[in-house]
Amino acid sequence: MEKKKLLYVTQEMDPYLVISEAGNIVKRLAPFINDSGIEVRVLMPRFGIINERRNRLHEVVRLSGINIIIDDDDYPLIIKVASLPGARIQVYFLDNDEFFKRKTVFRDDDEKFFEDNVDRMVFFCKATLETVKKFGWHPNIIHCHGWMTSLIPVYMRTQFAKDPVFSNTKMIYSIYEKEFTEKLNKNFVKKALIGDDIVEKDLAAFKELTNEALTLAGVQFADAVIQGSETITDMPAIKKAIGKKPFLAHQDSDNLLEKYLDFYKTLLS
Repeated sequence: MEKKKLLYVTQEMDPYLVISEAGNIVKRLAPFINDSGIEVRVLMPRFGIINERRNRLHEVVRLSGINIIIDDDDYPLIIKVASLPGARIQVYFLDNDEFFKRKTVFRDDDEKFFEDNVDRMVFFCKATLETVKKFGWHPNIIHCHGWMTSLIPVYMRTQFAKDPVFSNTKMIYSIYEKEFTEKLNKNFVKKALIGDDIVEKDLAAFKELTNEALTLAGVQFADAVIQGSETITDMPAIKKAIGKKPFLAHQDSDNLLEKYLDFYKTLLS
């Protein structure tokens, strides 16, 4: 029997980058789930703070040649890969000089939230799905971690809904405590419209342009939801969006691995 496949999409992962608890959770999960018989791959941005030499990143030439369109502008996608230390897992890094070369993550040296974080988010989310198509690797589950991934469930249920690569894919969105208090650029909707099969009403949940709005949108379009942080503020709208979807509450460190594995198996059954 062919192995089931699980793709982690995350804005962070130890040892490459840790800015919240998500980076540690994904690092613990990936090798454990892979050793449990589910084939795992990881995709994340190649932020400039990630040292390529120390982490042994190298470009995957066979995957080159993809351009990502954002608001009629083309941005070349560079795909790099590294092997997760101590595990037989490939971690793919999605790169673009304009968006990820800078040596900080989401803020400049004066702690100002980058104006183009919307563009970087759209680039990463669309590039993720285009990269998976290029793999020819059909994931049974895509598990998203971090606000930067919140467009992926939306794109999966709109622009990529008819793509055979994703015909049997379940979407999980993990919710975490808020990571920023600013609002995203007001051009968000214009930037996020990437094709003919997604319209403005599909992006309605994002309208407040806050961290909470991104979480709400990710939850609305996901098949299942996991609470990654122990506490989440502003939960009423999110709880309503979860409704009767499969839901895994926050797990303490001792139970996390087995509980996540059981949750995945339930979705796959």
